Amino acid sequence: MRRLLRGGSSANEQLTAVLATLLLPLLAIEGATLLNVRSLLDVHAFVGMLLLPVVALKLVSTGWRMLAYYRGAEEYVLRGPPQVALRVLVAPVLVVSTIVLLGTGVALLVLDQTQGTVVGLHKATFVVWVGAAGIHVLTRLPSMWHVLRRRFALAGAAAAVLSLVVGAGVATMTLPAVDRLQDSATAHAGFDGR
Repeated sequence: MRRLLRGGSSANEQLTAVLATLLLPLLAIEGATLLNVRSLLDVHAFVGMLLLPVVALKLVSTGWRMLAYYRGAEEYVLRGPPQVALRVLVAPVLVVSTIVLLGTGVALLVLDQTQGTVVGLHKATFVVWVGAAGIHVLTRLPSMWHVLRRRFALAGAAAAVLSLVVGAGVATMTLPAVDRLQDSATAHAGFDGR
């Protein structure tokens, strides 16, 4: 019981898999809004804000695993490192592009901008991010399914759900800014979104 609550590499792996499972449908919704982003900008921004705590916890979880491995923690070393190409090329690009993509998204919401340099950076970063994320997901899906079939560690599942609840709170608190951004986008296009 103590091991279940204290975690270790197995619990870390499971938390990461649960977070990935939460992220996949949210990212699919976010991607679907791109089909008509001008009219779905409110959904795009809301889901983007909802993603922030979930993505942050996933970055912490994977960062912890990386640090534990390189610090020589036996339990993590025995599991071994990810494939070298994923570790050296894909992971750094994915982490940096994720941070820039979400950061520029938040900046656009704060600045109430639907065009300009930050929008261009947001779009360019998305192109890089989608390539790195695609490779990451395709290489991790088989092991994710295996991890999810094991018995759940309550603490990890609770942390994942809590990140989603916090994300819902953050997204709800930003609804006025999201509404202003949508109004700005629809006014620029020549029609009112209401």
